[in-house]
Amino acid sequence: MHFSRFPRIHMAHLPTALEPMDRLSQALGGPRIWIKRDDCTGMSTGGNKTRKLEFLMAEASAEGADLVITQGATQSNHVRQTAAFAARMGLDCHILLEDRTGSKDPNYNNNGNVFLDHLHGATVEKRPAGLDMNAEVEAVADTFRASGRKVYTIPGGGSNATGALGYANAAMELIQQANTMGLRIDRIVHATGSAGTQAGLIVGLKALNANVPLLGIGVRAPRSKQEENVYNLAVATAEKLGCPGVVERGDVVANTDYVGKGYGIPTPECLAAIEMFAKLEGILLDPVYSGKGAAGLIDLLGKGEFSGDDNIVFLHTGGAVALFGYTDAFGYDEPMMQAAE
Repeated sequence: MHFSRFPRIHMAHLPTALEPMDRLSQALGGPRIWIKRDDCTGMSTGGNKTRKLEFLMAEASAEGADLVITQGATQSNHVRQTAAFAARMGLDCHILLEDRTGSKDPNYNNNGNVFLDHLHGATVEKRPAGLDMNAEVEAVADTFRASGRKVYTIPGGGSNATGALGYANAAMELIQQANTMGLRIDRIVHATGSAGTQAGLIVGLKALNANVPLLGIGVRAPRSKQEENVYNLAVATAEKLGCPGVVERGDVVANTDYVGKGYGIPTPECLAAIEMFAKLEGILLDPVYSGKGAAGLIDLLGKGEFSGDDNIVFLHTGGAVALFGYTDAFGYDEPMMQAAE
């Protein structure tokens, strides 16, 4: 895989660390768990979308765009990182936020990612849940084009074949790290939503003949739909990379048992996983993606899904800034100030 054939803007802090989580592994009494720190990619608190945006925003620049438009849910990590890229590149950014949760909490609707969207200088429109958001983006883009703007549109999550290149490349980075460390990876687990991260990883792992199974923990769609989305995008990504046919349908595995009541609505298990990672490893997860991914990992470990001597890599997709939009979900009372003795 030769990624220099594609336009790319190098803004991510790479390679991200691959670290053991020994206290978590000990507490769970199972296999050794490692973490790939893609929450530390460097753009506006980091996250997995930065890898995708290196290719997407380079394509926007190559096409002469002066305005980038994208969409996501209210607390979208992708939208926040897109706004940060646009700010650094001197491009205008316009975003559409979909109200998927129906939350009326001012903290959820104005803090966290939403606050950073505005801080990066993006302009914002809101949409109700249930619309074809990519179609909404294109409709808005057409109005800007009619006024003479050169618009580049990005689908939700940055999840098209261009964006997925970022995670095909990440697969190569991860396997190289493991080889250097002498680490045998038995499984990779991560949260999967808009499909780009999982699709890119599958293409990269298959093209490298890494023989490492990948499990996506779904955060929104039913299993059949999630796997279909990932597979179709993986096929398109493999064709773009010049290795068509490298991905088979059986390579795509998603477990959607941990979605709970819906996208962006944290489950009790998700909140417990966030607290466990924070208290044992000092690592912050988010309530939408990585928290549910970790909850799935913990539950599957308890059910004996992994062998005791396995090395499991949890790929942290980032998004912890969303925690500041979900403070009420944790139910903490106002801390009591104690006088120093």
